[in-house]
Amino acid sequence: MAVDADLRAIREKVEAGERLSFEDGLTLEASRDVLEIGALANLVRERKNGDLAFYNVNTHINPTNVCVYTCDFCAFRADLDEPKAYVLYRDQIAERAREASARGATEIHIVGGLHHKLKLDYYCDVIRWIKEVDPEIHVKAYTAVEIEFFAKITRVSREEVLKRLIDAGLGSLPGGGAEIFHPEVREKICGAKASTEAWLDVHRAAHRLGLNSNATMLYGHIDGPVHRIDHLVRLRELQDETGGFQTFIPLAFHPDNSEMSDIVAPSGMMNLKTMAISRLMLDNFPHIKAYWVMLGIKTAQISLSFGADDIDGTVVHEKIYHEAGAETPQEITVAEIRRLIEEAGRTPIERDTLYREIRRDGDRWKAGAKIRTPALAVLDS
Repeated sequence: MAVDADLRAIREKVEAGERLSFEDGLTLEASRDVLEIGALANLVRERKNGDLAFYNVNTHINPTNVCVYTCDFCAFRADLDEPKAYVLYRDQIAERAREASARGATEIHIVGGLHHKLKLDYYCDVIRWIKEVDPEIHVKAYTAVEIEFFAKITRVSREEVLKRLIDAGLGSLPGGGAEIFHPEVREKICGAKASTEAWLDVHRAAHRLGLNSNATMLYGHIDGPVHRIDHLVRLRELQDETGGFQTFIPLAFHPDNSEMSDIVAPSGMMNLKTMAISRLMLDNFPHIKAYWVMLGIKTAQISLSFGADDIDGTVVHEKIYHEAGAETPQEITVAEIRRLIEEAGRTPIERDTLYREIRRDGDRWKAGAKIRTPALAVLDS
């Protein structure tokens, strides 16, 4: 199929290493030439990361599903008096940490509900309980929405909340809670929780304190092209300011068991196109992740040729997206991850949360130096 004139102009920009504009993003969204968009994203992906594809050995912990907010897209939350409501306490958290440590996990990823009867001390203790079990494991914990909530219930600044969590052992922030920044959509699907400005400011504060973080976008519900490109441009602007984001993760909406269950989930084609456009627009983000839990293993594998250079990790115990209808397994093995990456024509590299190469000796592991990608080699030259 011939490439239309608008995409030819975008190709010229991409090949020259020029930044794409908001209007370029809308052009990409309007185009039906997904293969050309994917090829352009792959060009950027290989310029930044060569044929490397990253993964880690991680475990998820969702400390509670009780939440004061009632976001329409969420199938995970529960009211305090519901039978499915739960809170994990010290023994349960420690057991999860021991299990993760025994499996050689380098990261524990923590997100959960906003429980109105739990204090900030509990959330700090969750990190401490993990660190007591394994001081070396990296704790990536609490979305910007959670940090904003902790600040409100504690009546201190976002920065003070982050400092207390860092003192407890926090290593970095996940990227959840971003959903869609544009007010036309955000006010309809999650208007009660942290605003766009609050989300961005939490990450700004985290970056000032030396924490790296990730960013996400939940797409494929009532959002449209303008909303998605607006979201990506806002993230790009904050990254220009702070440089603290490591990875962007496009999250495909899962409608099952939510208040938006009448919406058809995004197609595989939309998933690949969104991945590719994200790589093209976020020129200052080092990494784009294909989160296999939401995309499905096969689509995540193909995404490694559509801009993604990271496939996440072993995961284990993920609840949020599985309760929304994700049919992927709860866990995949390292051997399976490496096979998927190699089948995609990439070189698998185990990383830690900060993108340092992991070296293993039996059951023991050690984080080495920052992984040298083509982009880092250019910066060092």
